[in-house]
Amino acid sequence: MTSLAGGSVKSKVLAGALALAVVATGVSPVVAAAAGGDALDAVNTFIGTQDEGNTFPGASAPFGMTQVSPITSHYAGYRYTDTAIRGFGHFFLSGAGCWEQGGLVSTLPTTGEVGPGKAFDTTQPSTFDQKRYAAPFTHDGEVGKPGYYKVHLTGYGGVDVETTAATRAGAERYTFAKAGDANVFVNVGQANDKEPVTGSSVRVVDDRTVEGTVESQAFCGGKAYTTYFTTKFDKPFKAFGTWSPTGGAPGSRSSEGGAGLRGAWLTFAGGGQVTATTAISQVDAQGARVNLAAERIRSFDAAKDAVQLAWRHELSTVDIKGGTTDDRTVFYTSLYHALLQPLTANDADGRYYGFDKKIHRAVGWTYYDFFSLWDTYRSQNQLLALLRPSRAKDIAKSILAIHDQGGWLPRWAYASQETNTMTGDPVTPFLVDLWRFGALSGEEAHAYQALLQNSREIPPASSPFQGRSGNASYQADGFVQYDPDFPKKGQDTDPNHGASATLEYALGDCSLSVMAAALGKKDDAAALKEKGRTYRTLWDSTQTDRGFTGFFRPKVLGGAWFSPADKPYSPQSQDGFHEGTAWQYQWLVQQDVPGLVQRMGGAANTGKRLDDFFAYDELLKNPATAVRENWVVGPYDYYDQFRYNPNNEPDLHSPWMYALTGQPAKTSAVVRAAHTLFTNAPNGVTGNDDLGTMSAWYVFSALGFYPAVPGTGNFVLNAPRFGKSVLHLENGRDITITAPGADGSKLQYVSGLKVGSRPSDQVYVGFDQLKRGTTLDFSLTADGAKATWGTSPSSAPGSPCSD
Repeated sequence: MTSLAGGSVKSKVLAGALALAVVATGVSPVVAAAAGGDALDAVNTFIGTQDEGNTFPGASAPFGMTQVSPITSHYAGYRYTDTAIRGFGHFFLSGAGCWEQGGLVSTLPTTGEVGPGKAFDTTQPSTFDQKRYAAPFTHDGEVGKPGYYKVHLTGYGGVDVETTAATRAGAERYTFAKAGDANVFVNVGQANDKEPVTGSSVRVVDDRTVEGTVESQAFCGGKAYTTYFTTKFDKPFKAFGTWSPTGGAPGSRSSEGGAGLRGAWLTFAGGGQVTATTAISQVDAQGARVNLAAERIRSFDAAKDAVQLAWRHELSTVDIKGGTTDDRTVFYTSLYHALLQPLTANDADGRYYGFDKKIHRAVGWTYYDFFSLWDTYRSQNQLLALLRPSRAKDIAKSILAIHDQGGWLPRWAYASQETNTMTGDPVTPFLVDLWRFGALSGEEAHAYQALLQNSREIPPASSPFQGRSGNASYQADGFVQYDPDFPKKGQDTDPNHGASATLEYALGDCSLSVMAAALGKKDDAAALKEKGRTYRTLWDSTQTDRGFTGFFRPKVLGGAWFSPADKPYSPQSQDGFHEGTAWQYQWLVQQDVPGLVQRMGGAANTGKRLDDFFAYDELLKNPATAVRENWVVGPYDYYDQFRYNPNNEPDLHSPWMYALTGQPAKTSAVVRAAHTLFTNAPNGVTGNDDLGTMSAWYVFSALGFYPAVPGTGNFVLNAPRFGKSVLHLENGRDITITAPGADGSKLQYVSGLKVGSRPSDQVYVGFDQLKRGTTLDFSLTADGAKATWGTSPSSAPGSPCSD
C-alpha cells in the first residue's frame, strides 16, 4: 500500500466514517444490488470513495486504458462527501495511495456567455480555474455501475451528466435543463488535486473535434510523461476559444505551453443534449485518433450496452448464492475492483511506448502497464491467474517486455517508467506465481533468467531501475542493512527499510527456489532455498514486548543491531520496517513456518502471540466492535502498532498463519471479523484498495481460500461466507464451493471438508486440483469447540524453505 506523499503525511483518518449511512432505495446515491441474480446490478462503484479507499465511481471497461469519472477536491479524484465537481477526467487509478493519480483531460458542461466582461470573463485568468468554475452536484439520482455513471449538476441551470467507456475511449452525455446556448470546457492544464501538470496543449481541429496533450507527473514523484487525446462531439459547436495563463482568447484555435491554466471552451447552439467521445494514447496523437476510430462509438447508449455486456461476462465468472443483499454487493464490487487493472497500454494498432523510450508493437496480445506489484503480488495477481489465465499470460509477457526493453524487472511500473515505489522484491513472487499458474508457458527460461538477475544483482547506477538496492549486504551477510540515508533513485529504496526488505527478499528467493527446482536448476534451487531462510539473521532472541520474547530487529552495515540514539529499541517502532512494525512483519515468514514457530518458542507460544496480535478473545465477544477498537483501522496508521493491520499488505496473509500452525478454526474467526470492515458504503473498503489488492483479498476470503504462500500454488482454506459459489474457469471447468448454513453475520468454523466427494483433513488445496475443476464441500459449525478439522500434524502444507 503506497504511502501518502512518499510517507511524509501520517493521516489519522479513522472509522468515524462508519457514520456514512447508506439507504438502499431507488434514489439512493449508493446503488445497492437489485433483486435477482444480475452480478452487474449488484455492483456499487461508490464503495471505497471515502476515507482513503481511493477508488473512483466513474466508468471504465475491464482493464481499460480510459476511465471517465468525476473530479472533486480529492487527490484520487472523487471523494463522496465533497460537494462540487470540477470536471470529468479520462484517466484514473483505482485505490492507489500517492497523490499523483491522473484526472487528465478534465471536461465540464457549463452555461453562460464566454468573453470579455461576460459570465466567464476572458480577461480574468482565474475564470478558467476548475476550482472556481466547478459545479455543485447532488447525490440524489447519482448512479455508479460498471461501465456507467450518472450525476445531476445543480449548477449552470441543471445538467445531467452520464459517462460510459470502451477499452480505449470514453463518452460523456450532457443534458442541459437550461434553454439557450451551452458550453463544454476542456481543461488540459489541470487534473486531480495534487496532480502536477507541467505542460499541455489544446487545438481546435474542426467544428466537432479538439485534440491535445497533457504532460503530467507520474505516480509517487515519478518523471513527467505525455498523454495524447482527441475528443469528438456529436454535433458542431458554433463558437470556441482557448485559454492560457494570461486569460481567454475567443476564436483562438490553439494554446500550448508549460505549467499553468490551459484549455478550450466550445459553445453549442441551443444546448439540449451533447455527447463527447474521448480517446487517449501514450504513444502519439495518431494513437489517440486510431483508438477513437477503433472503438466505433456510434452512440452513448450503444457504448454503454457494449461495456456492460463485457462487465457481465467478467463478473459472471463467479456465481454466488446465499448471503444478504449487502453481502452480494460487497462481493461483486470487490470482484469489479479487482478487474480494473493493470491497464491496457497498447493502442488499437498494437503500438505502445516501451521502457526503452521507443515505440513497440504488440501483435496478437495486449501490453499492460501500471503495476503496483508490492500490493498485487499478494492477492490480485493470483485471482486474475485463476479466473483469467489468458489475460495473466499477457500480463506476464508485459512484465518480461519491461525487463527486455528497460534492462530490469519493475517494482511499480507507471506510464513506461519505473517509479521505484515501495521496497522489497515483489516482482519475484509475482512472476513465480504466474509461472506456477501456467501463465509463463513457453517463457519459463526467459523469465527465470530475468528473475535470477534481479535476485542476485543490482542495476547499474545509470539504470533508472533500483532493483534490490540492498543486495550488497544481503548477498554477503544475509540481511539488508538499515540505513535511513541510503541514496535512492525514486520514491523508496530498500536499505531505508532494511528489516522488512530482508524479509521480502527471503520470501521472494524462496518462491524462486521452487521454480528453479521445477526447471531442474538444482544448485540454484538449493542456494535460493537457503536464501529463503535469511530472515533468521534479524531474529533478536533477547527482545521482549507484551510478554513475548524474540522479534525481528534491523541491523546496520557491519552486523550490529540497530538502536535508536535516545531510547531502547522497540518492536512497535517503525525503525527498519516499511509501513509496519516488527509486530506486523513477524508473520511474513510463511515460507518457513517451522523455523518461525521454533524461534517463537513452540506452537503454544506462537498461538498465544497470534491471539494477542488479533485480540482474539475480544474478537470472540463482538467481532465488529473488537476489530474497530483493537485492530489498526486508520488507513495510514502503520507505525507504533502491535496489532493486526487489515488495511495494509504486509498483514494480508496473517489470518491464515493460524491454519498453518495448527489452529484453522481461528483463521475462520479472524476472517469473518475482518469482513465487518467491508461494507456497502462509501467507506466500505479497509484502507487504500491498492489497484484491487484489498478487493481481491475479500473475494478470496469470502470464497473460503487464500494464496498465502507464494510459489507453492497452494490455497489455504477458511469458512466460506456464502452457501454456494461457483467459479467458471476459462478452460470450461468449474470450481464449486458449498457451505450449507453459511451465515456471514456470525462466527463460523469448518467442521469438515470433502474435496471432490472425498473427505479431507488438509487445510489447503492446490492449484493443480482447482484448475481441473473440483468441488469443495464444507461443513460449518458455530461451536468453536467442535471445530477440530484440520488440526492434525499432517493437515498443513509443508513449508517450501524449512530445514
